[in-house]
Amino acid sequence: MLHDLEALRVALAPYPHAYTLLAVAALLLASFAANWLTKRVLLRALRRALAASPFASEDEGMRLSVIPRLANAVPALVLYAGVRAVPELPPLLVEVMRNVCAAFIVLTVALSVSRALDLANLVYLRRPDAHSKPIKGYLQVLKIMLFALAGVLMVATLIDQNPMVLLSGLGAMMAVLILVFQDTLLSLVASVQIASNDMVRVGDWVEMPSQHADGDVVDIALHTVKIQNWDKSISTVPTKKLITESFKNWRGMTEAGGRRIKRAVYLDQHSVVFLDARLQDRLAASPLLGDYLARKGRELAQANAGLEAGVVQARRLTNLGTFRAYVEHYLREHPDIHQDMTLLVRQLEPGRGGIPIELYCFTRSTAWNVYEGVQADIFDHLLAVLPQFGLRVFQDLGDPGALQRMAS
Repeated sequence: MLHDLEALRVALAPYPHAYTLLAVAALLLASFAANWLTKRVLLRALRRALAASPFASEDEGMRLSVIPRLANAVPALVLYAGVRAVPELPPLLVEVMRNVCAAFIVLTVALSVSRALDLANLVYLRRPDAHSKPIKGYLQVLKIMLFALAGVLMVATLIDQNPMVLLSGLGAMMAVLILVFQDTLLSLVASVQIASNDMVRVGDWVEMPSQHADGDVVDIALHTVKIQNWDKSISTVPTKKLITESFKNWRGMTEAGGRRIKRAVYLDQHSVVFLDARLQDRLAASPLLGDYLARKGRELAQANAGLEAGVVQARRLTNLGTFRAYVEHYLREHPDIHQDMTLLVRQLEPGRGGIPIELYCFTRSTAWNVYEGVQADIFDHLLAVLPQFGLRVFQDLGDPGALQRMAS
């Protein structure tokens, strides 16, 4: 083989640089052949072998994407090792080519490790607790450190210097780096606090008025948290804002299994009267009020014993108090109201808007559409049943059209 090369050199001696150009062409051809063999033969065989093996999975494409990154380093290795064998090349050109090839290999390895970190995150997301403890932010920090180290090694390789010389110079640049990466550092601290305190998870309903965000968390990264609002728009909130500003997380409602109803119906104060015998008898026919009215009747008879009939201070039933009792019994019997959570019907302070009778209870379902349907059905029924108690809903007479609607 050496004898043949020497004979070729002698034959090309009359042609200046012909042998050198031929050697360069052979080196480039070898590099191309190595790249073709690696990607078209070895990788295809590896894909087929893994696809046919019992270890095949849905993320096979993602897993194999790490290997082609490393395969790009093969032609660079061929050039790095073979450039010195090319005769009559200037030493400076040889060193430059070797340094470029070495820098490219470093970059290729860094990209491969970065893709491997993406694969690690993909595998981690299969864990049941992955959404409550995401690692995407930490992996992004590792990527930043990886590419920073790769950048130092590439620069050191290109200028043919010891990487430790550049690393020692980073101490003097630390203040500048902190200034440049201050958002990254703050986001890293915020990510650690969010993860350690379990403040936000992917899938949580988060409400943050200062950032105009109200919806489900769809992604938690190092620098940003993406929230899909109810109008399907996306709000991108800086991670550090979740530490420095207040927000509301509705996860507790979902985990508790009940969604609160806190709404009042406003009654006309002039419609509040004592129950007469006729109205009381009609209301006593209701299954929800029969026992209540009988018990209250015995209680009032005992309290009013010894008092003359018609005395002002005698205790009597009112249509408002009976209505409150009816509403509470109605909620106690409602199949969609959570009976193990707080349930009360209270009368708030009267004002210009009438007498507020507030319902405070929880639905069994936390789904938005179910919740709104249950709430609407309850208040539909209460508004329709009010005339049975002789009560009226308060109507703002300051509305110019109110009098006309009431007259009609």
